[in-house]
Amino acid sequence: MNMSNTPEDGDGASITTGGLFPIFPTSTNSVSVISSNNTQWLRNASFTTDLSVINAAAASTAPYLSEVEEDEEGDADENIGEINQPKVYNLIEEEASWESDDDDDVKRKGKKKKKKRKSGTAPDESRSKKSSVRDSDEYYSKPAKDYYLDTRPDPDNLAYGSIYRMNVPRYKLDSSQRVSGEGSLRNYLRNRRSSMLDAEIDIDSLEGRGKSDTRYWYAKHAAMERNKNFKRIRLSASREAVDSSFDDFIPLVEDEAVQESDEEDVLPKDSMMGASWEDEVLKKTREFNRMTRERPHDEKAWLAFADFQDKVSSMQSQKGVRLQTLEKKISILEKAFELNPDSEELLIALLKAYRIRDNADVLISRWEKALMQNSASYKLWREFLCVVQGEFSRFKVSEVRKMYSYAIQALSSACSKRHRQVETTSEPLDSAAIQQELVLVDMLVSLCRFEWQAGYQELATALFQAEVEFSIFCPSLLLTEQSKLRLFEHFWSSNGARVGEAGAFGWSLWLEKEEENRHKILKEESSDDNEVGGWTGWTEQVSGRNGDSVASANNVEVDVDREGLDEEMEDESSKPEDDTEAMLKLLGIDVNAVASDEVKDTSTWVKWFEEEVSRDLSQWMPTRKAGEFPRVDEMGEGEDEDQLSSVVLFEDINGFLFSLRSNEARLSLVYQFIDFFGAHMSPWTSSNSLSWSEKISSLETLPDSVLENLRSVQECLSKSDSVDSFSLGSLLSGSCDISMRTEMMKFLRNAILLCLNVFPRNHILEEAVLVAEELFVTNMKTCEVATTPCQALAKRLLKSDRQDLLLCGVYAQREAASGNMKHARRVFDMALTSICGLPKELQYNASLLSLWYAESEIANSSSRGRDTEASSRALHILCYLGSGLAYTPYTSQSSSMQILRARQGFKEKIKKIQSAWSHGVTDDQSAALVCSVALFDELTNDLTGAVEILEHMFSSVLPGRKTQSHQLELLFNYYVRMLQRHQDDLTLSQIWKPISEGLQLYPLNPELYLALVDICNHRMTSHRLRMMFDDYSRKSPSVVVWLFALSYELSKGGASHRIRGLFERAFAQDTLKNSVILWRCYIAYEIDIARNPSAARRIYFRAINACPWSKKLWLDGYRKLSSVLTVKEMSDLQEVMRDKELNIRTDIYEILLMQG
Repeated sequence: MNMSNTPEDGDGASITTGGLFPIFPTSTNSVSVISSNNTQWLRNASFTTDLSVINAAAASTAPYLSEVEEDEEGDADENIGEINQPKVYNLIEEEASWESDDDDDVKRKGKKKKKKRKSGTAPDESRSKKSSVRDSDEYYSKPAKDYYLDTRPDPDNLAYGSIYRMNVPRYKLDSSQRVSGEGSLRNYLRNRRSSMLDAEIDIDSLEGRGKSDTRYWYAKHAAMERNKNFKRIRLSASREAVDSSFDDFIPLVEDEAVQESDEEDVLPKDSMMGASWEDEVLKKTREFNRMTRERPHDEKAWLAFADFQDKVSSMQSQKGVRLQTLEKKISILEKAFELNPDSEELLIALLKAYRIRDNADVLISRWEKALMQNSASYKLWREFLCVVQGEFSRFKVSEVRKMYSYAIQALSSACSKRHRQVETTSEPLDSAAIQQELVLVDMLVSLCRFEWQAGYQELATALFQAEVEFSIFCPSLLLTEQSKLRLFEHFWSSNGARVGEAGAFGWSLWLEKEEENRHKILKEESSDDNEVGGWTGWTEQVSGRNGDSVASANNVEVDVDREGLDEEMEDESSKPEDDTEAMLKLLGIDVNAVASDEVKDTSTWVKWFEEEVSRDLSQWMPTRKAGEFPRVDEMGEGEDEDQLSSVVLFEDINGFLFSLRSNEARLSLVYQFIDFFGAHMSPWTSSNSLSWSEKISSLETLPDSVLENLRSVQECLSKSDSVDSFSLGSLLSGSCDISMRTEMMKFLRNAILLCLNVFPRNHILEEAVLVAEELFVTNMKTCEVATTPCQALAKRLLKSDRQDLLLCGVYAQREAASGNMKHARRVFDMALTSICGLPKELQYNASLLSLWYAESEIANSSSRGRDTEASSRALHILCYLGSGLAYTPYTSQSSSMQILRARQGFKEKIKKIQSAWSHGVTDDQSAALVCSVALFDELTNDLTGAVEILEHMFSSVLPGRKTQSHQLELLFNYYVRMLQRHQDDLTLSQIWKPISEGLQLYPLNPELYLALVDICNHRMTSHRLRMMFDDYSRKSPSVVVWLFALSYELSKGGASHRIRGLFERAFAQDTLKNSVILWRCYIAYEIDIARNPSAARRIYFRAINACPWSKKLWLDGYRKLSSVLTVKEMSDLQEVMRDKELNIRTDIYEILLMQG
């Protein structure tokens, strides 16, 4: 329905309107006609109201709005829209009482800011654009219908995800100066306008490359921040601008206030005037130039100067400028290394800078040149091996293995040279020589870890066996290194059982028994020669053992070299293949076709993956040639190749053997050997040690110790939150086999029992062997047993050494952990009552026994709630430890006199320990005594006294000693656990301070991160805890920090973009981009939680490019990505695995035959 045209006053122009709501404003006469006619189709009373009142109100507000419009540079329609809210009535927009005054002004400003709206209506409609309420062409266009559609974007919806009033904050940052009167309204309107996305702002005048592409920030402000010439001012609170309500305030310490005011007065003028980024770069460059010129041998100054170039490069947008900055960084490091040629840190930083610029061949040649000049540097070898492993294009398992052999031989030569120097002076090994042997052991363990992850489990196991036999069970003969190797070759090639195997008793005892058997056989031969004469079978065995005539026995025995094995494999491969070809033809497979055409379905590759994993789990022990092979001609088809490939010859291990002389290095080898195969061990080294950091950085699966802490994080968070959570350990579950675990525990039990002959009364090894026995017996027996699984082994060990009190304590702890507390008390009481009749060096272990006994009582009571009887029993034990009296079993509570005597005795003992710790002498017994004193104070007085004792003891140790002593780290963990038990009675600052100090000392300690999550989850917001994780990840990036951060997000049900951001930020760091465990977790997250297979596929290809040595990572593609990988891609992946020389045990043709 169209309305009739009405002439407009003053112009004589006509405006055509249609529909219920006029699109364009009409004159006053047209309004009167409409209201007077009162058409029948318009029944709403609001349309028949006399509008003169509204017109008068609009005319009265016009001068004020015109004044505001002159002060603003934007559109006048937004200003009036803030005051005149009901703008839907467009009938009043042509009021001539105030529009004519501003008509020319509005036209001129409208031309500057906008173009005229293009419309298809009558040309007279353009005159209506003089209205103060106009629609911007940027957001509006002439609608085809008779109503408006609001298409203006809402910034609140973009920033907060909703326009619901409870989700949008009611405050707004006002950065303008505080003024009064009409200026406040102008600033308010200006701030309101700045909250909208202003597309007309001219940011090209600042810098074309500084345009903001961010999401939540205004483009103008972001461009100004990114502009290099933008000056920043350091603001400080003015002391004059103080509220009048504080006029009567008198500070307690006036000197501090005066000092602060003096500091404010001496602020540099640059900070008050403002400095741009370019000014900051020039200023920092001058400072670094002055520092390096004045202190040319300060390595930290040079490294800081080089790191500053990275910061400058990150601000550059052009690639050429970044390359120039990189060249400048390289020149700085070259100059620094020229002045400090002995600095390893500068050389490593220089080679890392070369890695960004040079290609792989040039980089490897630079590394080789540096290693020739610094062959005894463990850090250089470690970094070089990381470079070789991470170069996907050059990676080969054989090449990396060869580099490991070079590294071990170079480090071993340096150790031998140091030993010869020590022998000439007849002095004991110093700390430098011991440290060289320790890093040599770490290098061997890294090689074994690499071989295991590449699929060569038999070689990794054989390397450990050979080195343990060669270094720990070597004969006590004065032999050169070459003679020792020849003698060991005879042992390795014989039928003698090696460490970990049943019936093994060590290389030294084997050699003694072999010599006895040889003399016995010689006597029998001499007696037989007088009677019968001639050659007998015993002579044949002697020649076989002595190696005098090996050629005659090669056809019977399987003691053959590599050439013989290759010849046999060639002979068997040349056999007719009629049966195999016939089977393949029955399956419809063309033998001569390309490999990718053989498999038609991805399910075949999934079965291949399952078979490959099964063989990896079962084939980890090296096969004995003469012990397990019956005869070569008796082996079935298919068995010979698998068994021969698992044989480890002496030539395979010859280049990796070395001798160890220090007891610390030999113990480190045994501990890492046990830890490598997954046995439970008490902490034996600091988390800051090289062995621990190498183990954490090269993780492929989660170890039991870390997995237990991550599960505790999930349990802690699941109690407070009811959201759906996931465990980080569940993402990598299903990779362990019970049978493999059982065989490993049996292997470890045998190995540890053999090592206890060399390291007797070692409670760490005794605990490990008892736990291994428990796991072995538990997995072997399906039914429950009444006694503790390790009881029989513990009794057998105690019969052989009845004075081993620590073995009693370890066994009693296992009984208490199994819930048999009565039997544990009998064992503890027996050990403590018999301690008085033992030598003093054995009585020194009383502190460890008493602490273990008291903690077992406390743990037993905490499982049933706080028990006063358990506390009394623990206090009774500690009273006898402090007083030094002969121990008697518990009958009643301790008297006040006993407690007083114990307190006095503890004070004297603490003084002696403090004196020893100040000289750097710490051991397990002294740390246990300090824990016992703290627990005694906690039970008798309160937590304050215990905390004071622990803090006082920590203050008596030098900071450098704190970070390297694992006893002090155990003591700190005990301190944190004590605070956790009483966290309800403490403030946040009392708990937070020790944890923050501990994370600075031990940044790789998982227990401290667990305590951090536990406490902050109840005392802080999630945002605060995330900020802490970000801070620690920047200060000390490690796998431990990211694992706990990811576990926290998964347990809290965090957003997917936040979890992906954590992964990506972790891989952006140089130390973590080759972390196999993080890549595997990322792929598992995308598949199992995010349900995004396409993203997981992209991540998988990135992962194998970064970590080409990890066979588990390659196989994850077959297990988790079978739905998105094609048959061709799976076939190509296997070919690349073979090309990289990963150990593949299953051929795809075997699966095809099994399916047929």
